[in-house]
Amino acid sequence: MRDLAEKWSAVPDWKTAVITAEGLAIRSASGFSQCLVSGDIAAWSKASGMAAEAVGALATATGRSYALRIARDRILAVSETPFDIAPGWHEEGFAVSAHDAGLHMFEIEGPGLASLLARAMTLDPQATTPSAAVLFAGVNALCCRHGHGDRLRLHVDRGLAPYLWKWLEQTLAL
Repeated sequence: MRDLAEKWSAVPDWKTAVITAEGLAIRSASGFSQCLVSGDIAAWSKASGMAAEAVGALATATGRSYALRIARDRILAVSETPFDIAPGWHEEGFAVSAHDAGLHMFEIEGPGLASLLARAMTLDPQATTPSAAVLFAGVNALCCRHGHGDRLRLHVDRGLAPYLWKWLEQTLAL
């Protein structure tokens, strides 16, 4: 039987993998709690104690926890500490799904960010959008700036993270 695994990119050691090129440092970010919240976002905010304001693509989020807008009634809540709300349906009108294992997060930082964004996306690197959902290098992703304009956090399906890493390596090597 053929070994189809040989067609897939090798998964880097995410704890130590770093790409530095063209004024950028790219690394895997781990240890974050990620929850997909659907339904009444204001009720989620009240129950979780997290601000309901969610940011869209290329907007700047700040703090140890933040929310990325996916749709009017859906966000990805991200935090450095675990959320104190159980997954499942809540009578207040929202559902919570733990998404820690589903999404891989990259942090891309440096003055070369605008150039990379111009290659990876069709959006104006200086603009923001209501939804954080974008197509980044051919991969569906959620993204925002974090803390300042030269730091991007990118959330992608975990299975596509090695592909995106390879794309970043090859693109920045050109």
